[in-house]
Amino acid sequence: MLEFAGFLPILLVVGMAAIQLGLIGYGISQAGSGARAAARVASQQDGDGTAAGMASVSSWLDPDVPAPAKGADTTTATVTVHVPSVIPFFGADWDVTRRATMPTDDD
Repeated sequence: MLEFAGFLPILLVVGMAAIQLGLIGYGISQAGSGARAAARVASQQDGDGTAAGMASVSSWLDPDVPAPAKGADTTTATVTVHVPSVIPFFGADWDVTRRATMPTDDD
């Protein structure tokens, strides 16, 4: 019983670290999806890439989707999401940024 009580805090920290890594992976996936959606919609005529990027990311990640940069040949969108920390005493939150580029529609 005493050995388990001593080892329990270590097990909890390892479990929370695994959950944190999962959240970071989810944030990376969501940021990439949002960037692709924003670039795809903004590359079309009169497309609102910011709205598409915001709609494709979970709102609890507090996404930041600036207006995509539309060029003559390509459109690039950048999405940053905020991944909260679940490990106590490590108050560091993570911001994950992903970028996507799509060809600009010539129509």
